[in-house]
Amino acid sequence: MQSYNLSNLNILILENNKLIRRLMSTVFHEFGVRKGQKTGDPEDAFEMFTSNTPDIIISDWSPELDGIEFVKRVRSAPDSPDPFVPIIICTGNTEKRHVSTARDAGMTEFLVKPVSAKPIYSRIVAVIEHNRRFVRNHNFFGPDRRRRVLPGLAVERRRMLRASALC
Repeated sequence: MQSYNLSNLNILILENNKLIRRLMSTVFHEFGVRKGQKTGDPEDAFEMFTSNTPDIIISDWSPELDGIEFVKRVRSAPDSPDPFVPIIICTGNTEKRHVSTARDAGMTEFLVKPVSAKPIYSRIVAVIEHNRRFVRNHNFFGPDRRRRVLPGLAVERRRMLRASALC
């Protein structure tokens, strides 16, 4: 994995659990990150986001903290200073439907709890190395949900749809 100088990164951590918040803060400090804020309250996090726009947001999603609503607010609120900011959802919700819900809300990356330094770093690297285009339509704004483009798939699918419409 590529090694990056993260000392100029500004991180916002929204995490309900104080211990995990402290752990993440320590991990980022070890990565060389010197600027950041952390909170367990989505309202405080949005205020921090608007007053000191971070480069990356790490957001919890648990029964106690609705990180999905926070992501939607960052992506679509009229007063959002940077709706394009990378957002990493950090959760214990690992079922496919949870990943899809987070993706459809506009998250950039997904991180499964319990967390440790290596997966956190790998998500930061993914954000750096795989800067995805953003898509906007009537019910979605966020990074392009397609992770890979399969050659000819979209064209072939259109042909199949046209052919079935003609039958």
